Order: sequence, then C-alpha cells, then structure tokens
Amino acid sequence: QMEFVESGGGLVQVGGSLGLSCRAPGRTFNSNTLGWFRQAPGKEREFVASISWFSTTTYADSVKGRFTVSRDNPKSIMYLQANDLKPEDTALYYCAEKLSSGPDTNTALYYYWGQGTQVTVSS
Repeated sequence: QMEFVESGGGLVQVGGSLGLSCRAPGRTFNSNTLGWFRQAPGKEREFVASISWFSTTTYADSVKGRFTVSRDNPKSIMYLQANDLKPEDTALYYCAEKLSSGPDTNTALYYYWGQGTQVTVSS
C-alpha cells in the first residue's frame, strides 16, 4: 500500500485547535517533500502546507501564522497543528507525497493521496 492515512480530524468551535497526523502504513518516508491539502464541499482541492525532508516549510497565505507542519522522519509521520480555527477551515484534509519537480503548491505534482480526515469548525 502506497497511500497515506490521515487522522486527527473532528468537530471544533471557532478559535479551537486540532492536530492532524499523516502516516504511510508499511513503508518509511523517503526524501521527498510532503504536503497537506484540503477540499471543502463544492470547491477544488487546495494547498495548505508542505515540508521538505530537511523541514523547509511553505504555507498558504490563508493559514500562515495559524497552522504548523512538521515531520518525524524516523517515525515516518507528518503532522499539521491547526490553531485559531475558522469556519472557512472546514474541509476534508489530505496528505500526499510530491514526486515531480515544480512548485510545492501544485496539487498535480503529488501522489499517494489518502482518504482524508474531516475538519469541521462550528461558529
């Protein structure tokens, strides 16, 4: 199995926090960049954050200062700490691995998408 498995989503009130995790069952992380994406109902999947093997990070403007991406390479787990959540953060959150060169924000460069974990922020 190459696909990732996301977990940690849930229902939270405005201003609350959630910690998401991303694992690759049966395999270890390699040196590729990993990314978090999200898709809200009726909208296209959008970039949230990415992290390189050496933990260089990139964030979408909409989450900068509120979300933090990290990875534990020996444990092959990637995390997304989401703070100060807003109703517009409500979406299905996915993780994936970047296999082609190009901007980290380009969804088409990522593979091994999981089923996602739902984040719902209530006002």
